[in-house]
Amino acid sequence: MKLSLSVRVAEALSKTSLNVPFGDIVELAVANGYQALCMRASAGGTQTPRDQLAAMRRQVEDAGLVVSMVTADFDVPLNNEQGPMSLSDIGPSLDVATALGCDLIRVCLKRETDIPLAQRAADQAAARGIRLANQCHTTTLFEQIDRSLEVLDSIGRENFGVIYEPANLLLCGEDYGGAALRQLQPFLMNAYVQNHRLDPTGPESLETWCLGERRFHHIPLWEPGGVDFAQVVDSLRGIGYAGFLTVHQAFAHLMGPSEAAQRSAHYLRSLGGFETV
Repeated sequence: MKLSLSVRVAEALSKTSLNVPFGDIVELAVANGYQALCMRASAGGTQTPRDQLAAMRRQVEDAGLVVSMVTADFDVPLNNEQGPMSLSDIGPSLDVATALGCDLIRVCLKRETDIPLAQRAADQAAARGIRLANQCHTTTLFEQIDRSLEVLDSIGRENFGVIYEPANLLLCGEDYGGAALRQLQPFLMNAYVQNHRLDPTGPESLETWCLGERRFHHIPLWEPGGVDFAQVVDSLRGIGYAGFLTVHQAFAHLMGPSEAAQRSAHYLRSLGGFETV
């Protein structure tokens, strides 16, 4: 496996801007042995001039990194009702991925009517050698494993897959270990890690379609009581996953991006199975 650092570790709570310059995140990734950056519109997306995206790509490549995935607009990570809108006009997202030298875009499906849109978007993406993927995420068609598989079969495109993310599966009461990964394996295009500790009186909440409101604490990856990351990494190794594992944690109210990047990389590498830089 290869480690990727999401710009989310330095993202404002609004998810629409960064708390530090983009170049600082590139330096953090290099200093802590990451091999890639996961890009979001908070750093650069469909709203960003193409020459600026090209300059960001040069920064990344000059540092010896690649872009592992692009989330090209603000609505997809906000997971709002406009989240699926990019499927109706995927061209601008494809342009962002091309400008950043990346072949994977995160998208969002929330309704049955989004499935034919995803098919058409995947066909357009395939013509440009680009893949699309939906994260395992609450209040999307990818909340639960069985439903995710049904949707993936309905879409029926080789370049449309899933982003495994155990914390959201945990919120939905789903298995996130080896059995789940074996089911998702034919469609697995990326893996995210963030950590939640369930607590009925916790300060954070997300709505789920399967279990209603779920309250929790955001906690660092290495803090016990949430996702069992030893099991996660072992299960990924068990299916022979050799792609990117992306540190996707929202750290804005936990610690600064420098500490987050350093401690997350150290913790994950302690679990074994990662390429060395």
